[in-house]
Amino acid sequence: MPITLSALRRRVLSAGTTCVLLATASGCAQAPATASIAMPPIPSGEARVWFYREFIPSESLNMTAVSMNGAPVGYSQLGGAFYRDVPPGQYHITVDSYGTDFSQSANIALVAGQETYVRIESLRSWSSEGERNNIGRDTFYARLIPTEIARAEVPRTTFNGGS
Repeated sequence: MPITLSALRRRVLSAGTTCVLLATASGCAQAPATASIAMPPIPSGEARVWFYREFIPSESLNMTAVSMNGAPVGYSQLGGAFYRDVPPGQYHITVDSYGTDFSQSANIALVAGQETYVRIESLRSWSSEGERNNIGRDTFYARLIPTEIARAEVPRTTFNGGS
């Protein structure tokens, strides 16, 4: 018995609907907004460092590893934020990057109770190639951001965890 065009359309539509429902039910939920999370206080004798990336879809959609004094502390995601509580001291913050530019890292000296913000920025156009198909390479930067500015930017990100 031949399948009519309308019957075929119904089957394709039904299969598509089933796929969408399965994808939705499989846990594709987005992380909560940072503004909606009740943050615990900074532990006694420690400092808190926030790492965040603004949502700029024209820049790199890739994640980059973030390190403090050479030790990995997390991955920066587009439009996401996370924090780490660390002992007071001096820290050198770096990000993995394809491109090598100047001023890609940051140095901070932390005291107990201090809260510091590091914005991870990308510049896809810094390293690119190709005449017909332009290929941008990920070049990331760690920038210390003044508290007043960062406290306005971080709540607009999704919360990716804390220490």
